[in-house]
Parts: sequence; structure tokens; C-alpha cells
Amino acid sequence: MGLRTGVSLPIAGDDLPEVTATARHAEAAGFDSVWVGDHLADGRPLLESTLALAAAAAVTTRVRVGLGVLQLALRQPVWAAKQIATLQHLSGGRLILGVGTGGSVPAEWRAAGVPLEGRGRRTDRVLAALPGLLAGEPTALDGLLAEEPHAPAPRPEQVTLAPAVPRPPLWIGGGTERALLRAAEYGDAWLAAATPPRELAAAGARLGELAARYGRPAPRVAALVIAAGVREHGTRAAERLAGFLSGRLGLDPDRAARAAVAGGPKEIAERLDAYRAAGVHHLVLAPFGADWRGQFDVFAEARQLLGGDREAVRTGTGSDATVR
Repeated sequence: MGLRTGVSLPIAGDDLPEVTATARHAEAAGFDSVWVGDHLADGRPLLESTLALAAAAAVTTRVRVGLGVLQLALRQPVWAAKQIATLQHLSGGRLILGVGTGGSVPAEWRAAGVPLEGRGRRTDRVLAALPGLLAGEPTALDGLLAEEPHAPAPRPEQVTLAPAVPRPPLWIGGGTERALLRAAEYGDAWLAAATPPRELAAAGARLGELAARYGRPAPRVAALVIAAGVREHGTRAAERLAGFLSGRLGLDPDRAARAAVAGGPKEIAERLDAYRAAGVHHLVLAPFGADWRGQFDVFAEARQLLGGDREAVRTGTGSDATVR
């Protein structure tokens, strides 16, 4: 199975680079996809995800553009469907729609006037209605807007969105059993984050079992990997990254160390090859640190090594990366 690789574009932080520059560089470096995360207000300066991704789509022609992941229940559902359809249209059908229930920053939900409680149920309702909304079919709003805090009264009976667009591939994020169930019922892939390869292999088998309940093929496994691409001091970078995964994301220290990917092209390629062996079909590399350009180049070289055979990954003798 071929392994596709993408990069997460930096759209948050005190020193924000131009989205257009990062997207162009990623495409020139040969990556298969570019991604943005989604928050309203998490304590950092940050850009709105759908607008940032539209800018990335406008200056690229080949790479897939991905939302990884959209907090669908944080938005009014019909407006969210319109944004998704517009992104699919503007990108020429290159969108990958990652969806999660979110909730890691309760304050942004309060700011949006949306309750955290019930966000899983609201997400499932929108996912069930989304294919019809994107296809331009008349869609009943009664069930879709049930308990929807944004819904006005009285409500129209149905809505038809146009222009119709092909449904983008749907990736479901989250690490819980409920997220796996959601992926099995609705998703084309499951997108894990900061998860060691051994756990991904076990989850892939579980996805097959769950999908059989719905008479669906098993979703493929994708992984968001926070990585530090450095030319020297790889051990030190790995320790810093593991500390971040433990302190910011709440991973226990042992799991954080197993999930931390850091080093030069050869070291990163060796770690990423373990994800390929675990059945991952698409890796999204999120650079850890401010030097996004240098890290993209390290990732691109690691990608070239991964494109060769296992011996090339082990010895670091794959073809050189070319950043056009």
C-alpha cells in the first residue's frame, strides 16, 4: 500500500506566516496534501480554518486541501454545509473533510453560544444530512436543527443548497470508541492524532469489525503526527516534543515518548515507516516549532526516503528531495 504524506499549515501562533507561502512551498516540495486545524479562540492568535484553507486552495493546483478537523457541532449546520460545499467548489474537488466533536477548549464554545453537551449527537445529525445538502437535494431541517442553539423559530421545513458538489472524502477524528463508531458509520477514513503506531494497528482492526455492523467497508487509517524536523540535536528535540505532548495534550510520559517524532530526514523516515507498517495510508505531519520552512524541507527528504524501499529508509540512501 502506498503511503501519502501531507503537512499541517501553521495558522496559529504569535508569528503567523503567510498561508499562501506555506501552501505553495508544501506543493513544490511534493507533498500530497495540506491541512489546517480548527478553533475559534484557544488563547493564541489564529486564523479561521475555512478561510485559511480557501487561500491555500487558491494558490495551489495539485495538493489535496484538508480540514483536520472541523468542529462541526460548533457551527450552525446549514452554514457549515455551505462552507464545506464552497471549499469543495473553489478547490476543484480537492477537499478532504475531517470532522471531530471538539470540546478541548470549553471557552470557545461559550463564546459561540453553543453548549458542549450533546455535541456528539449534533455532529451525527449533520453527518447524516451532509450528503444530501452537498448534492443539492431538498433536506428536511426538522431533525437536523433539533436542539440546535442557533435555530430560529419558526423554522422552514427544508432547504436546498446550490451549486451541488461531489461529497469530499470524510475523515473522522477522535481517539475514543465513539469516534471509531462514528468513523465506521460515516467515514471514509479515521484520523488519529499523536497516537503511536502499535495502537493504530489495533484500532484499524477494530474499525473493520465496527464497519461490518453497518455493511460498510472498513475506513482507512490516517494519522496526524506532530514532528520536529531538525538537522542536529534530534534527541533534545524529541525530549522537548515529548514534554509538549505530555504537558499540553495530556499523554502519559511513556506514550508521549512513543508518539514523539523528531530528528533529521533519516530518523523521521524510520519513525514514519513504522506508521506505514501499522497500516496507515496517509500521514499528516504537523511541524513542532517556528521554523516551518526548514521543517517542511526535512519532512520532504524523509518523504523521499519513504518512497524507496525499506533498506533505503534504514540506511538513509534514498533519492534526494527536490524543493522546486
